[in-house]
Amino acid sequence: MTDANHSDVLDGTARPGEDALSIDEVGSLATDVLDNVTTVIVGQDDVIEHVVVAMLARGHVLLEDVPGVGKTMLARSIARSFDCSFKRVQFTPDLLPADITGVNVFDKRSGEFEFQPGPIFANVVLGDEINRAPPKTQSALLEAMAESQVTVDGTTREVPSPYTVIATQNAVEPGRTYELPLAEVDRFMKKLQLGYPGTDEEIELLDRVAGEHPIESLSSIASANDLSRARDAVSSVTVERPIREYVTSLAGYTRENAELGASPRAAVALLRAGQARAAFEGRAYVVPDDVKVEASPVLAHRLRAGDAGRSGVDIVADALETVPVP
Repeated sequence: MTDANHSDVLDGTARPGEDALSIDEVGSLATDVLDNVTTVIVGQDDVIEHVVVAMLARGHVLLEDVPGVGKTMLARSIARSFDCSFKRVQFTPDLLPADITGVNVFDKRSGEFEFQPGPIFANVVLGDEINRAPPKTQSALLEAMAESQVTVDGTTREVPSPYTVIATQNAVEPGRTYELPLAEVDRFMKKLQLGYPGTDEEIELLDRVAGEHPIESLSSIASANDLSRARDAVSSVTVERPIREYVTSLAGYTRENAELGASPRAAVALLRAGQARAAFEGRAYVVPDDVKVEASPVLAHRLRAGDAGRSGVDIVADALETVPVP
């Protein structure tokens, strides 16, 4: 596995003649990644599953919680599990968009401008404490997250494939952080929280880090190409019309019962997450339970309740209780 200073950018696009993985192979790959990450991260199996499912569904992930619960370590462990390029961006108030996307630098020898790519050009990009930078800087990620490309000085360049942004967000110190723009929040497939470990889990964590930190010996168990082929398999998972109608009805419920409801992008994200969840479970078709499991992580962070005391999580829970299951 490469670290954040690696200069190579790997393209994990499936090679000509290579087919998508089988559904069983996708399930095995996902399980292997989960097992690999749990050697570092203790007691967060559900969160790890959600991150892996999002990556299989071509999505991006926002991890929000208090400092010190393992958000950055989780992102690093996931990235290390895949043998692909990895870059980390430490978001700070003085960070500029060009520090992320890259700049054109004049080469005196050639008399021409040469593009120096920024850390956004990697298979896995970790945006650490993303809400410590102002919205203008945060917006440098928008084009890459939505369209897998970056435009600098009028020239558009594709980011590597596969491509995933995992961002962490500080949930405290509101006076020292910036709120993420709604357009950016909507581009994250999932928003997840880790929470504090239980007593036994924390004791096990302390035992693991008493010597060398386990992430230092964590090895990759899948390639970027494996991830691309797994994504191809996920995109072929069958979604029957009743399931599509169910997703649409859930999104519609949020629009009718919130100040800001789920966007069409959110409905697409939920459907794709359902496909990935089905593949994770070893099925080539989506069932309602796949959608239910993914609904809150995919939809809740995009909603604005408008009523004091209610949250996006509450609205999604009401939708799951109210909308008929096919």
